[in-house]
Amino acid sequence: MTERKYFGTDGIRGKVGESAINPEFVTKLGWAAGKVLAGQGTNKVLIGKDTRISGYMLESALEAGLSAAGINIGLLGPMPTPAIAYLTKTFRSEAGIVISASHNPYYDNGIKFFSADGFKLDDDIELAIEAMMDQPLECVASNKLGKATRVEDAAGRYIEFCKGTFPSDLNLKGLKIVVDCAHGATYHIAPDVLSELGADVIEIGTTPNGLNINDKVGATSMRAIVDKVLEEKADLGFALDGDGDRIMMVDHLGNILDGDQILYIVARDALKCGRLQGGVVGTLMTNLALENALAKLGIPFARSKVGDRYVMELLQQKGWAIGGESSGHILNLNLASTGDGMVAGLQVITAMLRANMNLHDLSSGFEKYPQTLINVRYDASAGNPLEDSQVAEVTTQAEASLGKTGRVLLRKSGTEPLLRVMVEAQESSSSKNWAEKIAEVVRKVAN
Repeated sequence: MTERKYFGTDGIRGKVGESAINPEFVTKLGWAAGKVLAGQGTNKVLIGKDTRISGYMLESALEAGLSAAGINIGLLGPMPTPAIAYLTKTFRSEAGIVISASHNPYYDNGIKFFSADGFKLDDDIELAIEAMMDQPLECVASNKLGKATRVEDAAGRYIEFCKGTFPSDLNLKGLKIVVDCAHGATYHIAPDVLSELGADVIEIGTTPNGLNINDKVGATSMRAIVDKVLEEKADLGFALDGDGDRIMMVDHLGNILDGDQILYIVARDALKCGRLQGGVVGTLMTNLALENALAKLGIPFARSKVGDRYVMELLQQKGWAIGGESSGHILNLNLASTGDGMVAGLQVITAMLRANMNLHDLSSGFEKYPQTLINVRYDASAGNPLEDSQVAEVTTQAEASLGKTGRVLLRKSGTEPLLRVMVEAQESSSSKNWAEKIAEVVRKVAN
């Protein structure tokens, strides 16, 4: 595959003002994307963003570049990533652009694209955009410039979509739900979805100021919502991340449910209802307990590389619908074309209501195995520690000892010279002991 210069597994991301996330680069990116998309016959692109302050600057830069390429722009304003995917398809636009750095702090930002069908852009389109970036920016004639318009009631359309994924014969009356929007893109969406379905909603993380996105709130900082659920004696809590594509949940006792547990509940409910399409896709980091619990239900399971893009690819290869990551990216291709925190949360509540169980009891189908993760820094010039015979030998010993009750995963960081040593086991002592043994050998051979 051709080496990428700018696009990663989830678009282009970085610190604002550095690398690619600056007005000059983003204007050129908008122009290059416009030129490539115009060659495919499109003339309209939607732009949405999360709530970080740099979104205004980057939105204007994209708008200028797209207009210079002759592309019309629909401005969605602050909107969750999955909403932009949905609206791109609904409005028959040829692409949707998301300005967001997801769960990162406010000083980061990023750009990612959706195609006309609401899925992430094909690799060849991204590569064509990168190639166009090397060409000089040329503005179309004045009478060919693209126009920008504000899309009316974008939030209302997406709220109705979310509600439409919830069974019409059920409602949320009698449920007290805490929702944490991370001061991000769902701040004006999630509370309305839940309240319009009948829930008593307590909000936190719904007052964005451009600088507080993901700051001590949201799916990556669960203390706030756990405390609020217990304080309010709520039935459960939804914690979304800054762009709304991932969710973590809290039961009435304050226990946190991550993506693996949510995936188990969603898949088991689909099986009971006769709607499970094939099996379930997780990643290399998915807890072994989920794989074993699904096996007991007779549900096939497959692992992809880490990243929702790879989960999506494997789902499409297998013709399956349900997959996700421990971090809370949950995909159900029968309902949405990308990871959607609100839709996933509503699926869990649907399972609760159908089973007439609270979230704590509903999630008791499996307990996650203890996991030990040790990062070992190595000298990249000394070679790849994964290819060392001593590392291979101790890894084989660990796998033989653990058998089907544990799992070993060694993988290199994609951003720095670190080898991640991860061991899962039914017994925490085994997990810790084997992880430390393997890490010790890695340190010895890698430095």
